[in-house]
Amino acid sequence: MKHHQYNAKITWTGNRGTGTGDYRSYDRSHDIAVNGKRIIEGSSDAAFRGDPSKHTPEDFLVCSLSTCHMLWYLHVCAVNDVVVTNYVDNAFAVMEENQDGSGQFIGVTLNPIVTVEAEKMIDKAIELHHKAHRMCFIARSVNFDVNHKPQVIAVGKPDF
Repeated sequence: MKHHQYNAKITWTGNRGTGTGDYRSYDRSHDIAVNGKRIIEGSSDAAFRGDPSKHTPEDFLVCSLSTCHMLWYLHVCAVNDVVVTNYVDNAFAVMEENQDGSGQFIGVTLNPIVTVEAEKMIDKAIELHHKAHRMCFIARSVNFDVNHKPQVIAVGKPDF
């Protein structure tokens, strides 16, 4: 079995001069750095006193699920003679907050709209979403349902 390692450096940038003296005294801003890549500015969700203009851990989780599925989907299409010419996903997630302030995601739905080269590819293109889901590293790692509601359309001429 192969192992792959990933490293990230997270630096809190939200000290307003008094540190975490109280709950309202500090900013939730932070930098996310991965060696050799651009720094991403992050924050907590606005509901938790974060900066709504910055990405949140919740955003990253949903994006990770969506992009992992997309990358596997493109791969399985390529090796199964399904030519994808466009792919857009409008992913949706629900997080449930508990009385004590903790919380958890209770579901994510991926809503990919896929364009394929020919009508004869549509059925196979829909079927391959199941295989992509089974292969996705991120979806295999979460403890909540990741659902898919794909739409597949064809460009070009109908196949007669």
